[in-house]
Amino acid sequence: MTSRFWRWYADRQFNRWEKTVLWDMVEPYRPPRSFAPLVGTYVAAFYTGVVASAVTEQLYKVTILSSPTAPPPPPPPGSFPLRSLAAR
Repeated sequence: MTSRFWRWYADRQFNRWEKTVLWDMVEPYRPPRSFAPLVGTYVAAFYTGVVASAVTEQLYKVTILSSPTAPPPPPPPGSFPLRSLAAR
């Protein structure tokens, strides 16, 4: 009974080792994993950011323009008043 158990255990270990060696030889020839899930995640994150920034901008405009006591919005970049003074 004991020798049968050890024979079964030895066969099992050898088969496991044999499978490992076989897959280690085959693995370099496998096709590379697809980048589609990663690219899809990046695209979804990008457009989520685009939509979120558009919503934030609209909420900012509504809040600034609807309250009469709020200061005027800052001028857009590139229209700094010192630029016109330097041209004189």
